[in-house]
Amino acid sequence: MKNELRIIGGTWRSRKLRFPDAQGLRPTPDRVRETLFNWLQQDLEGLLCLDLFAGSGALGFEAASRGARRVVQVERDSQVCAALKHNGALLGATGVEVIPMEVSRFLAGKAEAFDLVFLDPPFRQGLVAPCCRALEEGGWLAAHARIYVEAECELALVGLPENWQILRGKHTGGVGYHLYERAP
Repeated sequence: MKNELRIIGGTWRSRKLRFPDAQGLRPTPDRVRETLFNWLQQDLEGLLCLDLFAGSGALGFEAASRGARRVVQVERDSQVCAALKHNGALLGATGVEVIPMEVSRFLAGKAEAFDLVFLDPPFRQGLVAPCCRALEEGGWLAAHARIYVEAECELALVGLPENWQILRGKHTGGVGYHLYERAP
């Protein structure tokens, strides 16, 4: 069914969630999420996670399903935020918080150090490198935080913080996805 995603692991495995039509909203495909969470070694018990450009909530809800202590989902579209809150309520996701805000405004605010960040901005808008620098320079990352970046496959990931080391990266169709670790 269109505008539906399935959680692939953890407590809410196989639960289906619906999300609205919104321009540029493209949930991370099941296969890519499965690969990412295999890279993360499945267990996210106790982690603090930040899901920027949350959209459908696929990454944040998957992290919460796998034991993340807290997930902050940042999304600017009010209709999408309402769906995120509704889906969180359906799951009983008490550790998931939805922040209805523009990501750049959020990152200019008071920082909290996260263990894992999902960065999946709208494609072809030049948002990846500025967001990565804001995360690093703004104090949003724990000492050895991992950062997942999903972008159009033709995007050269340049201008990222020098202390980020690439752990894994792949391309599927028109999507490039990469996992970094921050070295303090």
